[in-house]
Amino acid sequence: MTTSDSQPATPVSLPFPIPVAGRQGAPKLPHDLPDPLPDGSRELRDRFGRIARDLRISLTDRCNLRCTYCMPAEGLDWLPSEVILSDDEVRRLMRIAVNLLGIEHIRFTGGEPLLRKGLEDLVGFGSTLRTATGNPVQLALTTNALGLAHRAEALRAAGLHRVNISLDTVEKELFEQLTRRDRLDSVVSGIDAAVAAGLDPVKVNAVIMPGVNDHAIADLARFCLDRGAQLRFIEQMPLGPPHTWDRTQMISAQDILDELQRHFELSPLDKPRGSAPAKLWSLKDGQREGTIGVIASVSHPFCGACDRTRLTADGAIRSCLFSQSGSEVSLREALRSDASDEDIAALWAGAMWEKKPGHGIDDPGFLQPARPMAAIGG
Repeated sequence: MTTSDSQPATPVSLPFPIPVAGRQGAPKLPHDLPDPLPDGSRELRDRFGRIARDLRISLTDRCNLRCTYCMPAEGLDWLPSEVILSDDEVRRLMRIAVNLLGIEHIRFTGGEPLLRKGLEDLVGFGSTLRTATGNPVQLALTTNALGLAHRAEALRAAGLHRVNISLDTVEKELFEQLTRRDRLDSVVSGIDAAVAAGLDPVKVNAVIMPGVNDHAIADLARFCLDRGAQLRFIEQMPLGPPHTWDRTQMISAQDILDELQRHFELSPLDKPRGSAPAKLWSLKDGQREGTIGVIASVSHPFCGACDRTRLTADGAIRSCLFSQSGSEVSLREALRSDASDEDIAALWAGAMWEKKPGHGIDDPGFLQPARPMAAIGG
């Protein structure tokens, strides 16, 4: 990496390239990018008419679990601290996103965002932001819940509205095999604490894998219904270690529904999905009832309704979960120079303007992103 043609910087060893926007002088924006409004604000619109209102902010690529479908047992080649955005930089981008780019929802992700010491402060700052219509920004967290039992109350007090918790099994031995950690009790305590703190809804995300946890779909559903949590089953996507995902062996949304119908009475809910990824179903078995969701990211993609923009922990904008590193636009260099808020907003808008029509998983030329999921943010 160089800061100019004549002043090389200290090389940084990373598991993937980080493109840097504007390194060669003025930012190169798409020639057909719509002009800003007179007040400098823009919409995060793409060429297909979609508008991003939902910002996912990854606060770290580090995680305290080692899920087999996400990373190797030894972990990843973590990002060096000097490229991670500071709390002040994150706050500035949150403000730009809401005040200049029309963002209405912010979700903090990772890695594991609870590892970020300043999380409560960032949530508190987010709670002061107001959308163009004067409403509070909706704040959410995606977490593995390790440590959440001790922080749920403080996060709720800071302004957090809801939480998504990753949990793929309620079997203690299988949990340890999947995560390489004996921490199921801590996750369950975190779920219970989130419900008790009044975070609403508390959603549980479960990735279903063939021959691993597909036998326990009903058990997961009962566990969540009994605790007042909303379960979301997710089709496994090609975002983990290379060459470990097989489209032909994937447990599909229909497979999940077929298994649920063996144990419960299922009926689809008529509530419009909008840009929400989950198709919702009413579920009951005579003893319990509630709502579950199934996210069919692979078998029934919802790219046409996507309203998300993603900020990685090192300051790159990704227009899609499956963006290639070469299409990322880094805001880090602009943040650390004399770029104005309007300059940064233009860079961000330019990145989203070039968003592709879909993730292309089923395309013959599909390539798995070089960044693993932990380095992208959920």
